[in-house]
Amino acid sequence: MSPTLTFALAGNPNSGKTTLFNSLTGARQHVGNYPGVTVEKREGRLRAAGRDLILVDLPGMYSLTAYCADERAARSFLVEEKPSCVIDVVDAGTLERGLYLTVQLLELGAPVVLALNMMDEVRRRGLSLDTGLLARLLGLPVVATVARLGQGTDDLVRQALEYAKARRGQWKPLELSYGPDVDRALGVMAARIEADRFLTDRFPARWLALKYLEADEDVIVLARGRGPTAAFLEETAARLARHIRETQATYPEAVISDYRYGFIAALLRRGVLQRTASPDRLAVSDTVDRVLTHAVAGPLIMLAVLFCMFQLTFLTSRYPMDWLEAGFGWLGEAAGAALPEGLLKSLVVSGVIAGVGGVLGFVPLICVMFFLLSCLEDLGYTARMAYMLDRVFRAFGLHGASVMPFIISGGIPGGCAVPGVMAARTLRSPKERLATILSAPFMACGAKIPVYLLLIAAFFPEHPGMVMFGITVASWAAALCVAKLWRATVIAGHSTPFLMELPPYRLPTLRGLLIHTGERAWQYIKKAGTIVLAISVVMWAAMTFPGLPPDRLADYDAERAALAAEREALPDDGSAQADRQALGERLDDLDNRQTEEALRRSLAGRLGVALESLSRLAGFDWRVNIALIGGLAAKEVVVSTLGTAYDLGQAEPEAPQALSGRLAADPRFTPAVALALIAFTILYAPCFVTVAVMARETNWKWAAFAVVANTALGFAVAVAVFQIARIW
Repeated sequence: MSPTLTFALAGNPNSGKTTLFNSLTGARQHVGNYPGVTVEKREGRLRAAGRDLILVDLPGMYSLTAYCADERAARSFLVEEKPSCVIDVVDAGTLERGLYLTVQLLELGAPVVLALNMMDEVRRRGLSLDTGLLARLLGLPVVATVARLGQGTDDLVRQALEYAKARRGQWKPLELSYGPDVDRALGVMAARIEADRFLTDRFPARWLALKYLEADEDVIVLARGRGPTAAFLEETAARLARHIRETQATYPEAVISDYRYGFIAALLRRGVLQRTASPDRLAVSDTVDRVLTHAVAGPLIMLAVLFCMFQLTFLTSRYPMDWLEAGFGWLGEAAGAALPEGLLKSLVVSGVIAGVGGVLGFVPLICVMFFLLSCLEDLGYTARMAYMLDRVFRAFGLHGASVMPFIISGGIPGGCAVPGVMAARTLRSPKERLATILSAPFMACGAKIPVYLLLIAAFFPEHPGMVMFGITVASWAAALCVAKLWRATVIAGHSTPFLMELPPYRLPTLRGLLIHTGERAWQYIKKAGTIVLAISVVMWAAMTFPGLPPDRLADYDAERAALAAEREALPDDGSAQADRQALGERLDDLDNRQTEEALRRSLAGRLGVALESLSRLAGFDWRVNIALIGGLAAKEVVVSTLGTAYDLGQAEPEAPQALSGRLAADPRFTPAVALALIAFTILYAPCFVTVAVMARETNWKWAAFAVVANTALGFAVAVAVFQIARIW
């Protein structure tokens, strides 16, 4: 049987690399971590020409000189694993920039197959690429692809397989000239490396010398302490750096970069890239960006886009949400009528239907919001948001690259803090990365949205879109201000420069939008049916047991019997109808007092009541305290727990009545309390899963810091909001 071949998929961010990976592997993929680091590793399997292939999707990178964890992991895989072939995915519309990584892969000696992706956009821009000529000039296979449509993928795999067989695992480094000064130093260094066999089992000699001249810290630290050769290489690199600084007023890395781009420009000038349309025709993306990323108009347009997104979301989802709430109400009534009195009925009606139904009732709105978010992402607009916000972020001690973790976490409502925290891996500065990780969970993630929507429906139904827009702006402001606080105190340090690629605008496909929306909506529904359901049952049990002691039950039974006897003693004629109705109301009030006391005496109730003396400063009663404690596991549980608490707090709960109506009818739950609860939800501790990921990305000390500091800060802000709102 032929051995399994391993192909690596490399490329710049936004080159379509992951789209190609998904197209080739489909569902035959799994996710893990690279050994020793927290960078995500994606592997998939496919079969071609009777051979089993493993395809590894490397993190996006611009260079093999590693500056961040993603680039380190990608380079380490290439050097250590030496895959049979590297498929380099290049955005054909930015060929010069994409080929910079290609040249470095060739200098490393890797067997490279070039996938020129997004060729349809190149043609639309009036350009033509001679793939055959480029293949001859580089001496490697070049395949035109459109990954999102699956065009050219079969030919790509076939040519990669043939090339891997022809190379037979041999790595042949490309040697470029970098001018007399650099070439002379490279020659001396490479000769010493080969003579001493210094790390030649891992790196080509000339490539290792290049890393020294490029001041690659990882390579230098790895080699340091391995004998006099390491010291010689560092001394030679330092001597060249001084010479270039004195004679050219620059540094070796810049010289090397210039020569690489010169090599690429010479390739393209030989007829590889030609223009078929008018030469002065501007690319559509560049023309549109003149307006959408304008210093003044750009941010205003961005705010308008977000505002319209919220208005459209609430407008289109209103009726489906009403229908779904009515459906859960009917289901609660039907279950209550079918089940006998007892714990099972309470569990099903108050624990499951009232709890999970309160979360699932927002599915239509979540779907609309996810659909619109997918539109912005697929269009390429979220990258423009990051570009425009860079200057703002730097003022708060963050980095332009922090914008994407914020957006992914819920900067455009509907994200998730878990991938948002993981996205901070791309930041090169450890302090900026830590500040981003600590502040990203403040965003309006998909788990917090049901809490916000519940409070909006209960207390601010006249302008839901405007209120949701305000919550989003408040989340951004909170994240930036807290980041500034941490950067000025516990993680002080200087900011680093920002460089980001703006992908061209692309019209989203309906199929792609539906797939993205369906995936996110299904994750939301699945979470409600698993995690939220499990926690709802646990919270129901905590709010049900141990129940009232026998003496209190006897007191209520005696009072109930006395009222019933008093009602029975009334005459049957119509003269006592008013008295009979008053006694019925007293009986109902007695039942409600009994169920509320039982809830107060439960395990969760006792904890909520114990915290009430402090939480009252923010307007939170014991019911809200219970819900917020449950929200530490998952923020959606705040809604489900409130639903269960208000259901258990009534002897005969009115199933058709939405939870928002019950909150609005509670005289203790005022708009001031709602505003304080919104502020606390923005700021307080992340959910358990996010905390675990934060610990993995940093350590448990910082994860615990996020839980304690965020909750304390959130409570202080909630108290201030409640006290100010109550006065107004």
